[in-house]
Amino acid sequence: MSVSMLSTFVKPMHPEGLKFVAIGLAVTLVAFLIWAPLGWVCAGLTVWVYYFFRDPVRVVPDRPGVMVSPADGLVSLMGPAMPPAELDLGDAPMMRICVFMSVFNCHVNRLPAAGRITKVAYRPGKFLNASLNKASEDNERNGLAVEMADGRRYGVVQIAGLVARRILCWSTAGQNLATGERFGLIRFGSRLDIYLPEDAVPLVSLGQTMVAGETVIADLGGMNAAGARGA
Repeated sequence: MSVSMLSTFVKPMHPEGLKFVAIGLAVTLVAFLIWAPLGWVCAGLTVWVYYFFRDPVRVVPDRPGVMVSPADGLVSLMGPAMPPAELDLGDAPMMRICVFMSVFNCHVNRLPAAGRITKVAYRPGKFLNASLNKASEDNERNGLAVEMADGRRYGVVQIAGLVARRILCWSTAGQNLATGERFGLIRFGSRLDIYLPEDAVPLVSLGQTMVAGETVIADLGGMNAAGARGA
């Protein structure tokens, strides 16, 4: 019982957060030496930094033919949109689902559906509020084009936000990743855009809460367990 309760509140932290927590602890120690109330404020901020970089274990749905959310947060936009040109996903609109991450969400990003990364493309830009539609075009972003086993392709794009100043992506072109596998992280507050493949059917609504790697975001339209299109 005690182990279960502990795991409920204490989550693993991504290594990217170690240096920030270390800095927070050092600042907190100095702050306590200067003035105790200031020390408690710094201690609270350090706990928040740890919380921001949490990287909990996620259980991918045991269902063939579905895509999962790449990020924690809320569905902020849905509808047809042109994918970023740098991903070479074609010149026709694709169904786009946008997941907005606040500074209180887990920011580790996970692959929506298994496949081979065909392209990783970074583009510098602005730092507008990530909930705005124009953030897809104007903000700093990093996109991945992914080819699934049946040959269909989709895109997932990390978009920096008003507070975010660093997009991290440790996956590379040519790499094969499983559904729900970690591919990147954004600091601090941002958005993920998913451009669904042909025939995929969205299974979420505006305002719905997403859990990365667990919430089913779309049905792939007849893919079977082996990854091929059903007859």
